[in-house]
Amino acid sequence: MPEKVAHSCRADVRGLDTHWLEWGRVGAPTVVLLHGWMDVAGSFRFFVDACQGDWHFIAPDWQGFGGTAWRRDGYWFYDYLADLDALLREVSPDTPVHLVGHSLGGNVAMLYAAVRGSRVRSVVSLDAFGLPDEPASLAPRKLAKWLDALADPPMLASYADLAAVADRLQRNNPRLSRERATLLAGEWAEVRADGRAYLRADPRHKLPFPTVYRMEEVYALWAEIAAPVLWVTAAESPIIQWVAPDGDGATEVRRRIARVPHAELATVADAGHMLHHDQPEAVARLVEDFLARQSSAGSS
Repeated sequence: MPEKVAHSCRADVRGLDTHWLEWGRVGAPTVVLLHGWMDVAGSFRFFVDACQGDWHFIAPDWQGFGGTAWRRDGYWFYDYLADLDALLREVSPDTPVHLVGHSLGGNVAMLYAAVRGSRVRSVVSLDAFGLPDEPASLAPRKLAKWLDALADPPMLASYADLAAVADRLQRNNPRLSRERATLLAGEWAEVRADGRAYLRADPRHKLPFPTVYRMEEVYALWAEIAAPVLWVTAAESPIIQWVAPDGDGATEVRRRIARVPHAELATVADAGHMLHHDQPEAVARLVEDFLARQSSAGSS
């Protein structure tokens, strides 16, 4: 399959030099692709190549990742929603968009659809179902851990070259072919003047959250989502078990999706958390079928 050509774009978004990639035909239904934590926009390249329909894909690098500038004052989760809101005013000011988010990006897409319903035509959340619920009693420990990390900031490792980055990607994901790992290495990392390869990410993204995560607040937001939602699970992803307080991940995912109006659930076999790398063709079929149904409903 020939690789689709991505066009690189930049603009000031909330005072930050922001980079995004675009594929497809301007004027076609807009699909905004939101990458996960410690990832980059180019991570969607295999998914985009596998798509067969007429779409206008827009994939931003979140703040502090890829080609988007780093924030001088660090990162706060709700900045992602604010950045998405501002970016959509830039790239699709008059027309609602389809949101497809992976992991962190999927969780952002769900919350955004809850509070900006007029801007969102549909949501696809790839292996993103919220985080584990946390009791208020964890608050002192989490705040102290955050302060400790500020005093001793996290660092990111460097690599001998891009081939070493590809090695790491394959260690993290044994399903990833060498060809795909090599392509992704060039998206995830850059070779600097010293000849070594560095991940294109601000190390401060590894700071722990200082606040507890409360599912009751998330449920209150999800209940406001008016757009159709597709949740896509990966059959062998650890995320399903991670969110389950009693160890029954499948039941917990069903329990959570029941809180989302107009939602449906699909599963991709033989895939881990990076399902759009492991099975891009299967993910593309699921997503395109869903988006085509929503586009058709919107035009009828």
